[in-house]
Amino acid sequence: MSSVHVSLGEVAASLALTALAVVVSAGQRARLEDDIVVAAARAFVQLSAVGYVIKVVFEQDRLTFVVALLIAMTLVGALTARRRAAGVPGAFLPLFIALGLAAAATLGLVVALGVFAAEPRYLVPVGGMVIGNAMTAAAVALNRLGDDVRADAPRIEATLALGAPAREALRPVMRRSLRSGLIPLIDSTKTTGLVFFPGTMVGMLLAGAAPVDAVRLQLVLLYVLLGAVALATLAAVTLAQRAFTTPAHQLRELPLTK
Repeated sequence: MSSVHVSLGEVAASLALTALAVVVSAGQRARLEDDIVVAAARAFVQLSAVGYVIKVVFEQDRLTFVVALLIAMTLVGALTARRRAAGVPGAFLPLFIALGLAAAATLGLVVALGVFAAEPRYLVPVGGMVIGNAMTAAAVALNRLGDDVRADAPRIEATLALGAPAREALRPVMRRSLRSGLIPLIDSTKTTGLVFFPGTMVGMLLAGAAPVDAVRLQLVLLYVLLGAVALATLAAVTLAQRAFTTPAHQLRELPLTK
């Protein structure tokens, strides 16, 4: 399989489409021009920096560097998701544990099953995909959890007053939160190959891989992501729900959200 070389000039040329987005926003007065420019600039800087970091990790070819990089990605992911889950008190720790658990369990399983070798060139990109997708799903789930606990507070307090344990009183909102986190990935998986081609498959095809090999690798990654996202979302919701009740199974006074 041949590699694809993309020059800086070609990257610059592709900015024409970003300029088109700016024109559309300005023409429709959506006032997103600054956000589009900042997003494009940040993507360039962040991806360039990460590219050099990954180059060093690949050259060192040591699992300790891989673990350090994945921990850093998990930390950034948890911090990013925490901002989306502002309605959940102390959301950072549940998110960090959930993302770390999803990455460790998923990578450990695929290596144990022989799907991927325990090498940086496999663990780093797959780990990044797992953490990124798990971050998005967990953030959506906790955001829904915080909103639903506040909206459903009278029912929860009534259930607790009748002697039900906190976990039982919160079960309906936990179930809805779990569904909210999982449905986007499930829906995109259902339409894979019909509505869109996933990035890994496109990348392999552009690099000259056989279509069958590209499809098989993409299927592996889709199945890995489904398991990882389910695990991360379940862990995040299960850990975060404890912040809403006291050890005496009473609903805490919830802080106001902005």
